[in-house]
Amino acid sequence: MSPVPIVIRPERPDHPEVRRLLRELDDYLAALYAPEANHILDEQALLSPAVSFFVAEDHGRIVGCGAVRRVPAHAETGLRAYGEIKRMMVDSAQRGRGIGVQLLGALESVLPVHGIDRALLETGAAQAAAVRLYERSGYRRRAAFGGYPDNGLSLFFEKALAA
Repeated sequence: MSPVPIVIRPERPDHPEVRRLLRELDDYLAALYAPEANHILDEQALLSPAVSFFVAEDHGRIVGCGAVRRVPAHAETGLRAYGEIKRMMVDSAQRGRGIGVQLLGALESVLPVHGIDRALLETGAAQAAAVRLYERSGYRRRAAFGGYPDNGLSLFFEKALAA
């Protein structure tokens, strides 16, 4: 019998299993950074129509999640729309299975449908595994964006997407 593959699918961020993962992520970030250095979208913001939220499911259990927020073109974005990757989390017991790569791919795939050809993200410099994931997935370092402070704690990345 072959193993059941990970299923990546849309889900609401207020799902109880998602809330558990997001609490784990919040606790992890709180252990690494001061509150003012954490740039977290809360549950209400994740419910916005401008946000697509996906989960990774293994045998009916949610083991990962991530969001992409579509930011419209305006003066502050250099008159270019972009998607911002947010709230990526994979259950610690499930890491090393490629779930983060699959989630990231699903999030990126939403953007061209909306005419967006680039994904940006901010992550903490202390999150070495996340930095490796993004770099291996084709993200390149860039300057701060979207009002994030360039405080030495954050790293900023961008990836061009096929439109």
